[in-house]
Amino acid sequence: MSPESPAPPDLVPPDRSPLDRSPLGGSFWKLLTSSGLSNLADGVFKLALPLVAIRYTQEPVLIAGLSLVASLPWLLFALQAGALADRLDRRKIMLAANIARATILAAVAVAVFMGIESIWVLYAVALFVGTTETLYDTSAQSILPQVVKRPQLSRANGQLYAAEMTANQFIGPPLGGLLVAAGAVIAFAVPAGLWLAAVGVLFLVRGSFRVEREAPASMRSEIMVGLRFLWSSRVLRTLAFMTGLFNLTSSAVFAVFVLYAAGPESAMKLTDAQVGILFTTTAIGSLLGSFVAARIENALGRSLTLILSVVGASVLLLVPAFTTDAFIIGGGFVIGGFAIVLWNVVVVSLRQTITPDRLLGRVNSGYRLLAWGTMPLGAALGGVLGQFLGLTPVFIIMGVLSLSLVAFMFILTDKAMNAAENDAEGDEPDSPSHGSPAA
Repeated sequence: MSPESPAPPDLVPPDRSPLDRSPLGGSFWKLLTSSGLSNLADGVFKLALPLVAIRYTQEPVLIAGLSLVASLPWLLFALQAGALADRLDRRKIMLAANIARATILAAVAVAVFMGIESIWVLYAVALFVGTTETLYDTSAQSILPQVVKRPQLSRANGQLYAAEMTANQFIGPPLGGLLVAAGAVIAFAVPAGLWLAAVGVLFLVRGSFRVEREAPASMRSEIMVGLRFLWSSRVLRTLAFMTGLFNLTSSAVFAVFVLYAAGPESAMKLTDAQVGILFTTTAIGSLLGSFVAARIENALGRSLTLILSVVGASVLLLVPAFTTDAFIIGGGFVIGGFAIVLWNVVVVSLRQTITPDRLLGRVNSGYRLLAWGTMPLGAALGGVLGQFLGLTPVFIIMGVLSLSLVAFMFILTDKAMNAAENDAEGDEPDSPSHGSPAA
């Protein structure tokens, strides 16, 4: 990101071109609306699941196990999901994934209504929803360069994160808490309906979103092409490793955080609804970050922006170790949410720019195998540490480990990231491909 200048040269804001302010187009706004509805369903479901589960057990290992199972598909199926995103129409994959998620949750709501309630049913649901998430998220992140021009990616990603974070973390958690208080049947039926609504909006996005492929080959061969591209880029593989280590730490913390926060026996003694409200503080920071991320990147450069992101995200993990005050913890969550969105907008936009569109699904999935495949490991680690050491040590250990990521920024210099972006110029057209509206 940076020109030659006095030390430390890699923290100096580079000369960056003005943000592209041209209209993002109708297809983008439909995609954003569908994404918002889908993420609202995610936000409701992901808080409802552990809140319902603690009615069946208070064992940290079993509660953390739900997070492990939900994220395990990123280890098992991420690469296949990426290959499918480069073989098939990405919009159709997203449609199929949301239909599947809505169907399974509707079935669970019926089962709970009929009195079939078990922690193991929740485990099965978590595994199924996690599997469909690998398909949906990989295609959703790969489709954007087909919808907007590449110079618009930072702005478009900022808008998407604004909608996603508002729905997933600002509205979803308190709504999930209220729905669980109203009953498990309602808590599972509502996200099923929201996923179906997202399907309806996505149907309105016209055009083909299948990318041109190289000569047909086996899925294994195609996966290896994507992995080789990812590994050949020092910038991308370093970002993947850093993201994976942070996701391990955050998964460890939030796999057990509900035991720290919810119920009269917990440290914070919050009700289900209050836990949902607490999680909205992360969304407040995320929403603020999404509005200014592209401007901060443009003003400070990528390297300094990412350093600030690492420090801010670590605050989110460390604060609960030192207080049970919901207002102070909420303030830490605001800072963490802001920092995480800064990281995501910079990193995702850079990855979409560096990677040729024909490889984007496979590179995204390979990246997420490294970046998200650590989440089940983190959830398991959080459960084990929480069981034997207590919850506070989990927050301290993981917060310090997250903060140590700053040491890797000597690789992610402005110069290195600019060079990777410049090498990619000319490989892909500046305009959306294969996703333009049907005539």
